[in-house]
Amino acid sequence: MLSTKKQPAGPSYNRVPDVTVDFWLIKLMAVTMGETAADYLAVNLGLGLTVTSLIMTGILIVAIIAQFAQKRYVPWAYWLAVVLISVVGTLITDNLVDNFGVRLETTTIAFSVVLAATFAVWYASERTLSIHTIVTTRREIFYWLAILFTFSLGTAAGDLVAESFDMGYLTSGLLFGGVIALIALAYYLLHLDGILAFWLAYILTRPLGASFGDLLSQPVEYGGLGFGTTFTSLIFLGCIVALVLYMTLKRTADEADEILLESD
Repeated sequence: MLSTKKQPAGPSYNRVPDVTVDFWLIKLMAVTMGETAADYLAVNLGLGLTVTSLIMTGILIVAIIAQFAQKRYVPWAYWLAVVLISVVGTLITDNLVDNFGVRLETTTIAFSVVLAATFAVWYASERTLSIHTIVTTRREIFYWLAILFTFSLGTAAGDLVAESFDMGYLTSGLLFGGVIALIALAYYLLHLDGILAFWLAYILTRPLGASFGDLLSQPVEYGGLGFGTTFTSLIFLGCIVALVLYMTLKRTADEADEILLESD
């Protein structure tokens, strides 16, 4: 007779990284590259927004499939998805504004509403928005949807402040950096809820990175430093690759240590 006792489930691994200094560094560089890489592909290579969007969306789908297949946090798969979703999130906003004539004020409000709705459905379904509990496919779907909308919202908000309010790239970057610093102070000194603090900071790193990406890449006559999108994108890509390699080696060493401890 077959036993009706349920077999123990396999181990559940969190599918996103711990929030460390490394996390914020590479995230900031990823969003900065997302801004400059989108401009490079659409403008410098002459592909245009529509063709660039189709190509990058196709590549992103492949990367997301690879990420979901891991069932755990694997640095190269996770950060490849982040970089690509940063590019696609930027292109979504650029298409709405440049191809369809939607105002930046409208896109900022619309993506704020969509992101809030995503969080509401996520919380209603899972009763938590913590990134420390992304251990199921459904939670991971909510997570990546939220990430996509934070990038589109950040692009719209960053462009709105820098261009429509005529504040310039440097001032905009300092403004968003200052707001992130206030959130950090509220978390450490005033005990702001950790999940709320994380998502607020995550959203605002997008316009922060976009502002400094434009500052470095745009021509001097447009308020930038004139390094160009090619040079800026390559510099940040090199830094991202180096950090991901470091994270991979560190994670491999940590897992080896855990195996040794378990065998003792």
